[in-house]
Amino acid sequence: MKLAIYGAGGHGRVVADAADLSGIWSEIIFFDDAYPDFDRSGRWPVIGRLADLMSSVSTYDGIVVAVGACDERLRLLKLIQAGGGNIVSVVHPSAVIASDCSLGDGVVVCALTVINTGSSIGNGVIINTSATIDHDTHLADGVHISPGAHLAGEVTVGLSSWVGIGAIIKQQVIIGDQVVVGAGAVVLKNIRSGLTVVGVPSTPIYSGLE
Repeated sequence: MKLAIYGAGGHGRVVADAADLSGIWSEIIFFDDAYPDFDRSGRWPVIGRLADLMSSVSTYDGIVVAVGACDERLRLLKLIQAGGGNIVSVVHPSAVIASDCSLGDGVVVCALTVINTGSSIGNGVIINTSATIDHDTHLADGVHISPGAHLAGEVTVGLSSWVGIGAIIKQQVIIGDQVVVGAGAVVLKNIRSGLTVVGVPSTPIYSGLE
C-alpha cells in the first residue's frame, strides 16, 4: 500500500510518522512545491511537486494533504479528489476515537487525541497532538484543532476555523466559520464568523463576540 503526502514540512512528517505507525502503509512518499531544493523529509523521500502528484494520482492507494493553512488544505484536497486521487485519513494508533464517531475524508488525528461519542469530524480536519473532543461535538470541513486544545461537549466549530494551542472551549459553544481562537484562550460564549479571539475569558480583537 503506497501513501502520498502533499506537504513535506513539520506537520507532514507528523502525518508520515502516524501513517507509518498505523502499519497500513508499506511505502510513504512526499510531494512538495519546494522540490527539488527540498528533497528529503526525514526517513521519507520528496520526489516531486504538486503537478507531479496530479499526474500520478492513480499510482497511490491513498493521498493526504499535510498543509496547515485551513482554506488551502481544503482547496488542495478538492483538487486532488477531482483529479481522481483517493484522499484518505490518517489516525495515530494512540488516538482514542469512539465507535460511533464519523470522520470525513482527509482527516488527520494525531497522537494521544481523544474524540468522544457522537462527534462528527468533517473533511480535511486536523486534530493535533493531545487534543480532546468531547461528546456530540461537530467540526466542519477544514477545521484545525491545535495541540493540547480541549473542546467540551456539544461544541460546534465552523468551516476552516482554527483553535489555537492549549485553548479551551466551553460546552455548547458555537464557533462560526473562518474563526481563529488564540493560543490558551478560554471561550465561554459563541463567536461570530470571521473573528479572532484571544485571552481568558476570550475577547475579540475587534467587536463581535456574542
